[in-house]
Amino acid sequence: MLNSKTSIDNTGMNVAMGSDDAVASLCGRIDIDSSPAVRDALLALLNARHPRVVTIDLSAVTHIDSSGVATLIEALKVARAQKTEMRLQGLEDRLLHLFEITGILSLFNRERPNRSESGNKTL
Repeated sequence: MLNSKTSIDNTGMNVAMGSDDAVASLCGRIDIDSSPAVRDALLALLNARHPRVVTIDLSAVTHIDSSGVATLIEALKVARAQKTEMRLQGLEDRLLHLFEITGILSLFNRERPNRSESGNKTL
């Protein structure tokens, strides 16, 4: 259960920490300019506490380019090495379509969401 909140302003990422889980809420554009800071923040989160589950909420992300996707995949690789489960949440419309057609969604989530249910569920 989440019980504290920390904001990492320079990345556009808010982190809510629990005893063994964390939710990292990203917002705005995740692109070649912002992805290095997002990468550093995600890796710091994974390395500092080794949470059992990390959920990345993308509901406030307006755009993601290939460097942003690569950042998420790199964080997933680190999470798996640490036996941390990483989930995506809040994928809608264009982002959901992008993650589905590229097969990236299946890397993070075992089941594909029903389109009408994907907005509010952890994927």
